[in-house]
Amino acid sequence: MEFNQQDYNQNSIVSIGIDAVQLSYAQLKTPCFISKNFSTEVDIHQLDEINKISLFPLTNQDEIDILIIGTGAMPKFLNGKQQVEIQQMGINTECMNSESACRSFNLLLSDIRNIGLLLL
Repeated sequence: MEFNQQDYNQNSIVSIGIDAVQLSYAQLKTPCFISKNFSTEVDIHQLDEINKISLFPLTNQDEIDILIIGTGAMPKFLNGKQQVEIQQMGINTECMNSESACRSFNLLLSDIRNIGLLLL
């Protein structure tokens, strides 16, 4: 899926495929993490691998208030314990399918929000 919005000063998403995401300046294989000023491929492959320890090195790179988690073709959700752990870090979460997650990320990024995106 291709997106129209492009801002070369930020990590906006241009397109997403089955196993990769194209940013305005680079391509990342999924799974990956993207925020306003930071992006990297990650070793988190499943939703149950998400916890404080796996997220801290990623969310510490940029100020993150909201973490959107793209879960592939179908939306899947964090369990209650995971949600509480992440909220204790001062981060709210939203889980949705990956295409919706990318659109939401671009929209919130353009709205100058402290947003992070984890694509599984």
